[in-house]
Amino acid sequence: MNLLHGHGLVSVDKTKVPRIGVIGRYATDESDMKWFEVPEFNVFHVVNAWDETDEDGNDVVVLVAPNILSMEHFFEQADLIQTSMEKVTIHFGTGVVSRQILSIDNLEFPVMNPAYVAKKNKYVYAAISEKTPIKSRMMRTIGVVKLDVTESEEYKEPYQHTVAYRMYGDNCFGGEPIFVARDPDDSNSKEDDGYVVSYVHDETTGESKFLVMDAQSPHLEVVASVKLPQRVPYGLHGIFVTEKDLNEM
Repeated sequence: MNLLHGHGLVSVDKTKVPRIGVIGRYATDESDMKWFEVPEFNVFHVVNAWDETDEDGNDVVVLVAPNILSMEHFFEQADLIQTSMEKVTIHFGTGVVSRQILSIDNLEFPVMNPAYVAKKNKYVYAAISEKTPIKSRMMRTIGVVKLDVTESEEYKEPYQHTVAYRMYGDNCFGGEPIFVARDPDDSNSKEDDGYVVSYVHDETTGESKFLVMDAQSPHLEVVASVKLPQRVPYGLHGIFVTEKDLNEM
């Protein structure tokens, strides 16, 4: 409706407070939904969420996602967008919502090992947006980062959650990273035992590549670089499917 009235695709009503809705996984209707206000928390892509108990034995839900701090510019002027990766903990016993900033870099398109969906995970991979982008509607990414999102005394400041990163190089921009487990059928393998893959386009040479990076290495070392016959658009979402999964379809 915004587009029909000449407005942007996304609009912001600053009189309203963002909320997170939590509903039991076995709920049969919406009557069990509980809402929690989280001021200035604007989310498009959630990394993961899981339930656990706190030190007092009370139920909590933990959610990790990039928070778009300048929501009014989303889809309108990408160079004005600012994000922060946050961990939000909802305490059911008290109704208190606590927040922890994991990174103040411009991070988006977050992914993780899919075997840990809805389970407590340790690592998150996200695309790094350029710090001084051109005036554009497209958010271009210049690299990929690996974060440790666990609660630990070792990680108190936002930047200390960064454990590895890979920059694509001058005038090279990528898309959404995807985590691919080395052996998805091995339940004993480590969470980060696998690869991070992404498309990268060199705007100087016009060449596009498919990069395969070692997810466990300290600099996300490139183990394979495949030249592509044509360009893949920025912002493309993707998913990795194994040959076994394809054969079972």
